[in-house]
Amino acid sequence: MIRKNDSGDEYLVELDVEALDEGGFVATSPDVQGLVAQGKTIAETVDIARDVARKIIESCIAHGDTLPKLRRRSKRKLVTTVPVHIVK
Repeated sequence: MIRKNDSGDEYLVELDVEALDEGGFVATSPDVQGLVAQGKTIAETVDIARDVARKIIESCIAHGDTLPKLRRRSKRKLVTTVPVHIVK
């Protein structure tokens, strides 16, 4: 999700998160060209990806570039999946 600068609306950004052979995870996005984020955990990777997406979109706004086509988040409901790490 990203907050649009001028109105504060939240938008949904699809992320593809994959495990790396050497450990950690990498995220890319079909919605935001150039978004690549890497972290030690899925949660960290998603947090980094959110920041990268925001910076890319803010740059598009600042430079008058075409914005990615994003879906507006419903103000009433968001269905998502979250990773839960269990330590044994």
